[in-house]
Amino acid sequence: MTERIRMLDIAAQNGPLEEKLKAAFAGVLESGRFIMGPEVTAFEAEVAEYADVKHAIGVSSGTDALLVALMGLGVGHGDEVITTPFTFFATAGSIARVGATPVFADIDPVTFNIDPERVQEKITSKTKAIMPVHLFGQSCDLAALKKVAGDIPIIEDAAQALGARCCEGSVGSVGDYGCFSFFPSKNLGAFGDGGLVTTNDDALAEKARVLRVHGSKPKYFHHVIGGNFRLDALQAALLRVKLPALAGWTRMRNENAARYDAMFAELGLPAEVLTTPKRVHEGHVYNQYVIRTNKRDALKAHLGEQQIDCAIYYPRCLHEQECFAFLGGKRGDMPESERAAEEVLAIPIYSELGEARQERIVSTIGDFLKR
Repeated sequence: MTERIRMLDIAAQNGPLEEKLKAAFAGVLESGRFIMGPEVTAFEAEVAEYADVKHAIGVSSGTDALLVALMGLGVGHGDEVITTPFTFFATAGSIARVGATPVFADIDPVTFNIDPERVQEKITSKTKAIMPVHLFGQSCDLAALKKVAGDIPIIEDAAQALGARCCEGSVGSVGDYGCFSFFPSKNLGAFGDGGLVTTNDDALAEKARVLRVHGSKPKYFHHVIGGNFRLDALQAALLRVKLPALAGWTRMRNENAARYDAMFAELGLPAEVLTTPKRVHEGHVYNQYVIRTNKRDALKAHLGEQQIDCAIYYPRCLHEQECFAFLGGKRGDMPESERAAEEVLAIPIYSELGEARQERIVSTIGDFLKR
């Protein structure tokens, strides 16, 4: 029977850490400290060092990290936040949830990240923040975005990019806030939901800490309205076990990506039939390895038949989503994002993948596209 190649093999990653993970679980169970506490505090310190940032505030999910950042900057009704239409829904959804208006700027077709020139075109007197996304694990052009933004705050949606770097430094350390996710499919995945807010600004860090506990300081005294955005102690304890392995996993993902690059280049296919991702920054962490092809849907179906998992990130741009129809967006407004949504296909890149599986994936894709 042909082996199924999974998009992500969480069991293969967690297996070698099983005893340590069980010990961490037992430690939290015995402590009785399930909300906040020493495990959360210790994880925050450790991940702040890893991300090269002054403050790391654990929160309940990547989506809630975005909400905390927006609330910390006072974004609300009547404000506009510029972001990308080619990303997971939470990016724009969080903007709408605080009462602000998401304003979409098209992407750079090479990196899939927001185009700073398009951002500049969208800035108005109502622009309260800019929210770029470090998509698929590669940093945006933060130097250009900072130049365009001026004194407009930047919230980095780094949900897919923990440990990624660019010429400006580690992602999450360059903007006013950085927002991360520990959803199980991320490079550092929790055992459920979890997130993180980062900043180098003491005042913004304090706002985030207050907002995650319903805006109370001290307890039962509320000067602002926050939310229940706390990171569970159990998730923090388990993430602490996995964090020391993250650098090694990232190195293996980069090795897999380089191997893919070489294998696909040997196929000799024209760019309109197959394009592989371009590494603009050396600090790419490859949460996804995303190819482009004008035969995407047929290729996806074929890979499925051959027991090879793949995924489309993302099949519909945010400006075309029904819930944002009130913004007046329409087909043709974001041509690069729309073209990407029709052509992108993510293939397995996880650290435990192995060369033999990669050879099978590439040969299967090559055989199909050469027909």
